[in-house]
Amino acid sequence: MANPIPAVLQNWLDTANAVKQQLLENGFKITSSNAREALETLTRRYVTSRPEIPLVRDDLVPGNRFRVPIRIYHPQPEQALPLLILAHGGGHTAGSLSLYDPIARRLAKATSHIIVSVDYRLAPECPHPSGLSDLASVIKGVVPILERLNLRFSPRLSLVGDSAGGALCATSSHRLQFDPAVSIHRQVLIYPSLDYTLSQPSINELAKGYLLERDRILWYFDNYFQHDENRAEISPLFMPCSIRLPATLVITAEYCPLRDEGSAYVERLRNSGIHAELYQADGMIHAFLNLEDLVKEQCEAVYCRIGRFLNT
Repeated sequence: MANPIPAVLQNWLDTANAVKQQLLENGFKITSSNAREALETLTRRYVTSRPEIPLVRDDLVPGNRFRVPIRIYHPQPEQALPLLILAHGGGHTAGSLSLYDPIARRLAKATSHIIVSVDYRLAPECPHPSGLSDLASVIKGVVPILERLNLRFSPRLSLVGDSAGGALCATSSHRLQFDPAVSIHRQVLIYPSLDYTLSQPSINELAKGYLLERDRILWYFDNYFQHDENRAEISPLFMPCSIRLPATLVITAEYCPLRDEGSAYVERLRNSGIHAELYQADGMIHAFLNLEDLVKEQCEAVYCRIGRFLNT
């Protein structure tokens, strides 16, 4: 039986849908600029908790023709904590290190990990595989940066990402699973995009009216893929699996069109002998962590679940 969307979230969603309909009737056209502005406005309005972290440091990681900006959050500088690399969401088109600053801080507090937040390049200016290349550079190159900064850390490295950031994390895990120089301990994928062919039932069942809509997803993908990529081959859901893939926690939202590909991915990992856990946030929509002030209890439960998964 479906769980109801909480009244405060449903009221917000009804208003957002009405505003969107009015914009469309007035000739609104989506662009990368207004997509970025929309995520910026939403997140800054509803994610107002900004925990104090004693050590926050910006730096650059050498990459493939591009030095990748990162922000390091060390919640206990006197202790050697494990690493958690964060790839933000935004459909491969929006989002930034700055916008996700409060979410990175919440993760640092909840997980007792050093968060390394990645400001990867965005489409359409930098299409696939630019963001993947940037994330791989950080995965492979962050340890020398931390050593140069004389920070205390444990070399155990995990990944976390929401939406498109979850896609980048999962794809990176698959692409690097046979690299003997890389060891990814665990990955946390929050309402991730894992099937670029959009073949799962929830894509159509929840295609409209729940913030992230099927038409918007297709627009994001067309922004991101500009070189006639085979979208099945580069979808994490269909990529090769081996026992070197990390243990995985997938967090889905009940009313998210990406929900079913998350559960299908967990099943595929389990069938391949990988430890995989599925946590569905009942009554939630896509990007609810970016709406934290509306659904504080549900967000707190997610942060706690991530902490338990990474530290158990």
